[in-house]
Amino acid sequence: MSSTLDPTGQQKPVTRSVGGVAEPPPNSHLPPLIKATGITAPAAPGVIEECGVEPHVLTDLALRLCNTVPRLTSEWAAQQLRLPLGIVDKIFWQLRDDLLLEILGQDSGNFRYSITQRGREYARRLLEVSGYVGPAPVSLEAYAAMLEWQMSKQGRPTYESVRHALGSLVLPDEAVQVASLAASSGRSLFLFGPSGNGKTSLGRSLHGVLEGELWIPHCVSVESHVIRIFDPQCHQLLQPSTVGDARVDQRWMRIRRPMVIAGGEMTIDELDLAYSPSLRFYEAPPHVKANGGLFLLDDFGRQRINSVDLLNRWIIPLEQHVDYLTLATGQKIRIPFRLMLIVATNLRVDAISDPAFLRRIGYRVHVDKPDEQRYAEIFRRYVESAGMQMDPGLITTIIQRYRDEKRELRASEPRDLVERCRDICNLKRIAPRIDRELLDLAWRGYFGAGGV
Repeated sequence: MSSTLDPTGQQKPVTRSVGGVAEPPPNSHLPPLIKATGITAPAAPGVIEECGVEPHVLTDLALRLCNTVPRLTSEWAAQQLRLPLGIVDKIFWQLRDDLLLEILGQDSGNFRYSITQRGREYARRLLEVSGYVGPAPVSLEAYAAMLEWQMSKQGRPTYESVRHALGSLVLPDEAVQVASLAASSGRSLFLFGPSGNGKTSLGRSLHGVLEGELWIPHCVSVESHVIRIFDPQCHQLLQPSTVGDARVDQRWMRIRRPMVIAGGEMTIDELDLAYSPSLRFYEAPPHVKANGGLFLLDDFGRQRINSVDLLNRWIIPLEQHVDYLTLATGQKIRIPFRLMLIVATNLRVDAISDPAFLRRIGYRVHVDKPDEQRYAEIFRRYVESAGMQMDPGLITTIIQRYRDEKRELRASEPRDLVERCRDICNLKRIAPRIDRELLDLAWRGYFGAGGV
């Protein structure tokens, strides 16, 4: 990839070259790309036709925006719509020619506008179709092409990087190896085993090996339908030096590769487009927001739907790397499924699994309860990370107590016991430490005085 300058000194879109000869992008829907302050970014459109969506989508959106305020300038509207000022000026002049806007005056070369009564009536009709007001959309095809191109450029995690990401966990070597294979290949990962032994922690930690950033749009359009992709609850927005750069398409935002977690509260309906009748636009489902990153389906089997039905929902996406979502009109749309899917459960695999799904799952890891040696290492590490002092030989006493009370060891319990010792020290206003007296009180407070 390289960038060149045209005779005016502006950067041309980035292209591929073979033997010094420019080669067109492999996907005609891929937005033109430029190098801006060392970052490859989507280039700002120069005219309405280069925005990639039907012109009426932009003019309708602009009029809905005008309907929200008593007066506005094209410069302010350009900031709200994330479109170049020249394009917004052209849209506003068209709306003025259609008697939907009127010019109130001019300040420093920037026109002030107000929506007319005719414009308000037309805007109300538009709001019956779509209530979306915000940054202008890109096309669904551009989103899919941009995601595919970016994923082809992402580096593959190595065994060493996965070991480093999982360094805070005490896991068998085999589990680390299988997790490394899943992360490196981009295939899905099925984690199973008794609760409290690190499945969720393992899944979350794998997000740390997904290096790099992504450009995603605020929203996409399918004809007159708008689907919001960007979600501040799911996406960590990076503030590159390209913010406000007139050369860069401001409809796209640069984010860290995402991690989205869905738990036992998830329903099958949440895996399709969420349409708001009051707002009249769509919210992308969680796995679409996770595109380019990691989607963790935690506590699988506890959802309020049949587990086999939920597993079958992933068969086509896992096999074809695309998903099919349904608009309120019944129309099906095709959207990319480019993410690492991790499914974690503490239920028996044969009770919740479907053979067709398991054939398509990439890798499986049995995250079992720790043996005494692993338990002791987990305890030691957590005490050290908590900066607390511990009486010598105390871990041997703890493990013996597990034996005496016939308790199974769990990888999460060292953390829980240490934190309760810290609570006791805070309550008594003493330096954080762990001794037999404090541990006995913590043990009874955690497991119950009766040893239940």
